[in-house]
Amino acid sequence: MKTLYTHADLVLFENGEVTVKKDAYLGVEDDVFRYIGSEAPPEPYDSVKDMTGHIILPGLYNCHTHAAMVLLRGVGSDLPLQKWLFDRIFPVEAKLTPALIRTGSELALLEMVSGGTVSFSDMYFSPEDTAEAVLASGMRANLNRPVQDMDFEDGEAALRRIDEAIRLYKEYDGLGDGRLKIDFSIHAEYTCSEKTTARFAGLCKENGGNMHIHLSETASEHEACKQKYGKTPARWFYDLGAFDASAYAAHCVMLEEDDIAILKEKNVSVAHNPTSNLKLGSGFAPVPAFIKAGLNVTLGTDGAASNNNLNMFEEMHLAGIMHKGYQKDTSVLPAGEIVKMATVNGAKLQRRANCGEIKVGYQADFIAVDTRKPHLTPNLDTAALLVYAAGASDVSLTVCAGKTLYENGEFLTLDRERILFEANAAVKELYA
Repeated sequence: MKTLYTHADLVLFENGEVTVKKDAYLGVEDDVFRYIGSEAPPEPYDSVKDMTGHIILPGLYNCHTHAAMVLLRGVGSDLPLQKWLFDRIFPVEAKLTPALIRTGSELALLEMVSGGTVSFSDMYFSPEDTAEAVLASGMRANLNRPVQDMDFEDGEAALRRIDEAIRLYKEYDGLGDGRLKIDFSIHAEYTCSEKTTARFAGLCKENGGNMHIHLSETASEHEACKQKYGKTPARWFYDLGAFDASAYAAHCVMLEEDDIAILKEKNVSVAHNPTSNLKLGSGFAPVPAFIKAGLNVTLGTDGAASNNNLNMFEEMHLAGIMHKGYQKDTSVLPAGEIVKMATVNGAKLQRRANCGEIKVGYQADFIAVDTRKPHLTPNLDTAALLVYAAGASDVSLTVCAGKTLYENGEFLTLDRERILFEANAAVKELYA
C-alpha cells in the first residue's frame, strides 16, 4: 500500500537541528517513508491525502510512564511522593487484577494514540496484559516486569519477580514485527536490595537488555541513600552493575555533578518528567546540565496518578518553559531541542533504529497537527508553535509503522466505546 500526503509542513532533522519543509510531499510505502520532496513524485500512489494546513512531525515517545495507572487518576493528589506512594497508591494497586490492568492499559492507549504518542516505555505489573493490548493497537512500546525486593531479604518474592521478568523477555521481546520490546527494570534503590539488584543487573547484561529505573526523584530518596550506603543512588546502581548493558533513568531530579558524569560514562539516557516532578513537589531536574554533558534526554509523563494525564504536548510545553524560569535564562532548552527530546531522542532511548524522524527508509511513524485553529494561527515558527501553542487535542492523525491508528477523532484499531465502558466498570470495582 502506497499513500502520498500532500501540501504539509514536514518537521525534519538536519545535522541535529530541526528544519521545516513547507508545502511538501510525503510518500509512505507499507511501513516506511519512501519519498520526501517539494514536488509531487512521478510514480503513482494508491491513496492521496491532502494535508493542507497541517504540520507532519515524527510520532511522540513517552519514555516513562505506568500506563494502567490511568485507573488511579487523581488518587492522593496534593500529597508528597512518599506519602502519596505508600499511603494512597500502593493500597489501590493491591486490588489490581490482570483484567483491570488490561482495561487500564487500553484506556491509556486511547489517550496516547489520540494525543500523538506512537511509542511508550512502561513500568508496571502484569505486563503481559499490556503487551497484548499494545500488539492489538498497532502502537510500539518498551515494557518490563519491574523487580522489587521490598523486604530487602532477597526472599522468594524477589526471585519470582526476576523469573517473571526473564520469562516476559523471552516470550514477548520483538513481537509485532519489532513493535514490542521488552526491557529490564529495577524499580528504585529504595525498593530493592543490593543482592537482588546485582543479580538482576547481571542478567540484564547477559541478555543485552535495556535497564529502566527510577533515579533520585526526590531529595529525601537521594539523601536517604547517601545515609544508608554512603553513596548516591546513581553510584549505588553503577557499583551494582545496573548500567553495564544499556540503561535509562527516570526523573533524575537530584543528580549531583559526579552522578551526571556516571550517566555520561555509561551512556545512560534520561527520561525527564516535568509535570510529575512539579505536581509531586520533587523539584527541577538539572536538564540543561544533562544536555551540556552530552546525555540523551527524553520526555515522559509518568503515571496518570501523578500527572494526571498522558499528554506529551503538555510535557513539551512545561519542559520548554520551566527551565527558562528556574535558570532565569530564555536561551535554555530552545523549542527545537524540546521537539528532539519528544521524538528522535526517545527512539534512541528505546533502542529503535530507523525510528524517531521523518527520513527516507525510516519507519513511517508520524502524526499530523491541524493548524487551522485560532490558537495555532499564524505559524511563523513551527517548532515554537508545537512546543508553546499546540496541544494533544490538535492531533488529527497518528500513524505507526505505516498504519493509521487515529484520524480526525476516529480510532481505527481500538474500540473506544468498549474500552470506556470497561474502564468505568473497573473504577466501580476498585473504589467500591
